[in-house]
Amino acid sequence: MLEHAEPITANSERAEIEAVAEALGRSSRLANLLRYMGERYLRGESDELTEYNIATEVFGRSKTAFDSAEDAIARVEAHRLRKRLKEFYEGPGKDRPLQISIPLGSYVPSFARREDRAPDRGNESPASLPAAAAEGGSEKSPPPAAEPRRSRALPIALFAVVVLIAAGAGIYAVRHARPAPPTVPATASPTLAETAPAPGALPPAKMPLRILAGYSGAPQTDSTGQLWEADRYVHGGGPWRRTPAPLTATSEPMLFEQWRLGDFSYDIPVKPGVYELHLFFVTTERSSDSFSTFNVRINGNLVLQGFDINSDALGENIADERVFRDVTPAADGMIHIGFASERGAPQLNALELLPGLPHKQLPIRLLMQRTSFADHSGEFWQSDNYFTNGRLSDQRQQVAGAPDPDLFTTERYGHFTYALPVDPRDRYTLVLHFAEFYFGPGLAGGGGAGSRVFRVMCNGETLLDNFDIYKEAGSLHALAKTFSHIKPSAQGKINLTFEPVVNNATVSGIEVIDESQ
Repeated sequence: MLEHAEPITANSERAEIEAVAEALGRSSRLANLLRYMGERYLRGESDELTEYNIATEVFGRSKTAFDSAEDAIARVEAHRLRKRLKEFYEGPGKDRPLQISIPLGSYVPSFARREDRAPDRGNESPASLPAAAAEGGSEKSPPPAAEPRRSRALPIALFAVVVLIAAGAGIYAVRHARPAPPTVPATASPTLAETAPAPGALPPAKMPLRILAGYSGAPQTDSTGQLWEADRYVHGGGPWRRTPAPLTATSEPMLFEQWRLGDFSYDIPVKPGVYELHLFFVTTERSSDSFSTFNVRINGNLVLQGFDINSDALGENIADERVFRDVTPAADGMIHIGFASERGAPQLNALELLPGLPHKQLPIRLLMQRTSFADHSGEFWQSDNYFTNGRLSDQRQQVAGAPDPDLFTTERYGHFTYALPVDPRDRYTLVLHFAEFYFGPGLAGGGGAGSRVFRVMCNGETLLDNFDIYKEAGSLHALAKTFSHIKPSAQGKINLTFEPVVNNATVSGIEVIDESQ
C-alpha cells in the first residue's frame, strides 16, 4: 500500500521561508522581499501582494510618487528572486522536501513538495514582458492544483514486471555509468592535490560562476545576495585558511577567508562566448621584505607576470582584485587558468566568471549604501566596496534631482580612497554622484557655501579642486560630475582620493563605464 505524503502546513511553509531567507543572506534585499511575500501570504493577504505595495513597503519607494510604468523595481527584484530560488533548489536546497516558487504573473509565493514540482518554465527577463503581465497582472493567488489521486495497490503481476524492469535498468546503469568527477576533500594540508577533470567530461558551468578558492563547505551568500560555491574545476595546490585579521578595501570579507596555495590550475568548461574573469587576492603579514611573485596564464597566455600581491594591493590584509575582459574558451571548450611559482607560491582567494561584452568591461556602479539597488532602468548598483577609510552614513535623506528617489540618499564621508578594479588596456568614463546632506539652512550643520570644500584626485591627477557641493547645487539635491578618458594605473586600478579642504569630503555614488567600441 502506498503512503500519502505529509500535507503542507502553514508551519512548514513558514519554516521553509525562513530557511531560504537565511540562505539568501539574512538581511539582503531578496531575503527581505521573500519574507514580506511570505508573511502577507501566511496572513491571508495575498490580494495585497501588488507591485505598488512591494515597491513602497519593501524598497522604500514614495507612496505618492511611485509610478510602475517608470520604475520597475518590484519586477526587477521579483525576477532576481525567481532566479535565486531556482539556483538554490538546483544546488544546496535540492533535497529539501518543500520548495518555494514565485509564479510568473504573480507576487504570491507557491509551495510544493519536491516530487510534485512542475517543470521550470524558463528564466524570462522582466524587460521582455509587459509590466502588467510580467509580474503584477494577476494579484490573486492562483488556485492550488488538485493533488493527483494515488493508487493504494498494484496488481501483483504488474508489480513483478516493474521490479524486473527496474533491476535490468539498474544493471545497465552500473555497467555504463560515467564515473563522477573527484571531489575536493576538506583538509588543512597546504600540499593537497586533485585530479583534473578530463576535457569534455563535465557539462558547461552555469553562469555566473563564483568560486571560493580552497573552500569545501556549503555555498555562501555575499551582501548582494550572490551565491559563492566551494572550490571545483581545479587540480594541484591545496587549501589554507586565513588567520582572522582586519581587512580593508572590501565589504565582502567572506571572499578572503581561505586560499588555494601552491602551483594549481582551473579547467572550467563553458559554452562558446565572451567572458569576464575576476581574480581576488590578499596576503597576511610577511616574515621578510622580499617579493613573493608568481605568474598567471589564461589559456596559455601570460596575463600576470611576476605578480606580487603586496605590491599590487599596497600592503598586507588589503583586498585586491584583478579583471580580465574578452576571455574565450580554448579549442577544447575550457577556460584554463594556470598559477605557477616564480619567486614564491601562487595563492588565490576567489574567482568570478561572468558573461562578458566583446572588447569592453562590464560597468561598475557603486552606491555608498549597505545594500545593493536596482534602479528604474533595471541597472544593478552594488553596495559600497573597494574603499579605505572614511565613514558610511546610516541615516537616509530625501534627495531631489536623482533619477530614483532612493539612489543617492546616503554618503561616505571623511578622508578616504577607492581602488576600482578595471582592465588596464581601456579608457573609462567616470561619473561621481554627490549631495550635500549636512550643511545649509535648516540642516544640522547650518552654514552654506564654503562650509564643505574638498578635492578629488584620480591616479595622481586632480579632477575636482576646492569643490563645493552647496555652492553648485544647494542642499539635498543630487549633483553629478562626469570625467572622460580616464586611464587606469598599470595595476588595473582607478584610484580615487577624496581629500578634505574644509570639513569632510563626501560621495554618494560612483560609476565606471568602459569607452571601448
